[in-house]
Amino acid sequence: MNQRKLERKDLIYPELSYQVIGILFEVWTKIGFGHKEEFYQRAAASAFRMAGLEFKEQLPVKIYYKGELVGMYYFDFLIENKVVLEIKVRNYFSRNDIEQLYSYLKAKNLKLGLIVHFMRTGVKFKRVVNLN
Repeated sequence: MNQRKLERKDLIYPELSYQVIGILFEVWTKIGFGHKEEFYQRAAASAFRMAGLEFKEQLPVKIYYKGELVGMYYFDFLIENKVVLEIKVRNYFSRNDIEQLYSYLKAKNLKLGLIVHFMRTGVKFKRVVNLN
C-alpha cells in the first residue's frame, strides 16, 4: 500500500512553523516550567542558532504616520524574515496578545505569527495570520 504524506495546503509556511514549534517543545522539555519569559527566549535563541535558522531578536519596528514616527513595536523574534514569534509564560491566550501579534504582522506586511505559551503542562501555540 502506498502511503501518502498528508499535507495541508491552507497553511502558511508549514515546514518552518512546525520546525519552530518543535524546537520550542524541546526547550520546554530541557528546562521545564516556571522560568521567566526572558530565559525561554534565550534558550529559544540558542536552539534556533543550533538549528541553523536565521532570526532577529527584539527587533524594533517603527510605525510612521505621514512621515512622523508615532510608535515602536519590538518583536520577540522574526524567524527567516517570515514568521513573527512571541513567547509568553502563562496558561491562556488573551485577545490582547492576538491583536498585538496581528498588529506586528500588519506593521511589517508579514503573513504568519506564532504566539507560544510555556505552561506547566507543556507548550501551547496559536497561529495568527495576516491575509491582507
